[in-house]
Amino acid sequence: MKYLAAYPTALRAQVEQLMTQGRLGEWLLKRYESVHGIRTDRALYDYVSGLKNEFLRNAEPLAKVAFDNKLHVIRNALGTHTTISRVQGSKLKAKREIRVASLFKDVPIQWLRMIVVHELAHTKEREHDKAFYQLCTYMEPDYHQFEFDLRLYLTYLESGGPALWAAAA
Repeated sequence: MKYLAAYPTALRAQVEQLMTQGRLGEWLLKRYESVHGIRTDRALYDYVSGLKNEFLRNAEPLAKVAFDNKLHVIRNALGTHTTISRVQGSKLKAKREIRVASLFKDVPIQWLRMIVVHELAHTKEREHDKAFYQLCTYMEPDYHQFEFDLRLYLTYLESGGPALWAAAA
């Protein structure tokens, strides 16, 4: 249960009990009944831009937002934010990109929002510090609950459970 290592022992024991009883997937499906409808990179760009315009109006524009099949969730990252700098004439131009793991095509909207909020927060705050998490909870008040529930799902998948919402897409 590497995704839950930082959580209290009692909480991890509850999760382990649900897993032993084979009820973790059922619990997640009951809590989050459906998958979102954002299927394309364009739809994702529009969704992310909407959140950015609502909460981070003064942040630099995003050049690209895309689902990325190459992000391996279990071994790498859920999403990435990058700034690509280029010299054009005598000026330094920066392009910001956000990539979201393709796993997020088949999850509830709350988890997609959580990962997008996380990556947008990195446009203002580079480190995972107090200011970073304050910005995340400003954009999504239930950020920490959604992150925990996503960690439960990743634990469920790692234990060999089937994708819960893929068939609903």
